[in-house]
Amino acid sequence: MEEKNSDRRTARTRKAIIDAFIALLTEKELNKVTVQEIADRADINRATFYKHYLDVYDLYDKVEQEILVDWSMLILKLEELDTDEFFSQLVDHIYEKRDVFTMIFSFNTPIELRSKIFKSLEGLFKQMAAEKLDTDLKDDTLSFRTHYRSMGCISVMVKWVSEGYKQPKEFIVKLISELDANTEKLL
Repeated sequence: MEEKNSDRRTARTRKAIIDAFIALLTEKELNKVTVQEIADRADINRATFYKHYLDVYDLYDKVEQEILVDWSMLILKLEELDTDEFFSQLVDHIYEKRDVFTMIFSFNTPIELRSKIFKSLEGLFKQMAAEKLDTDLKDDTLSFRTHYRSMGCISVMVKWVSEGYKQPKEFIVKLISELDANTEKLL
């Protein structure tokens, strides 16, 4: 029984550290975040932080990896859906993980993470279009058009997130679906 309590405590501590770190990254650049700030926000001591992570960059790497695995799993799940349901689930996912996506789209977060999120969405759009059109993934026209499509989708998401999710999810889904329908006609 003690081991279960220890596992729960460890999980709660890691969650507190990650939540504190994500909040700090919306306020300041990665290279300005300190272990002490994370510890203070997570209500732990520095020694507890070091039991779980080597330093702030180790924590960032682990958080980034977790985000990308989660995003990749979502992309795989969305691949089989029609366009409206695709965007509905994508927006739902972003809304459910508001704190994470606020951090991802913050100017304080290293741009590489946003780039990886974008590239996986672009890759999915490219794969879907190539299958639909029965064309090669290396086709230049397909490449530019899917880049444009994914950038448009991400741009709407970034605006929505950066403005604090003011518009209802349904508004964003409808808007992206309409914009995407016009873009998809070009493919």
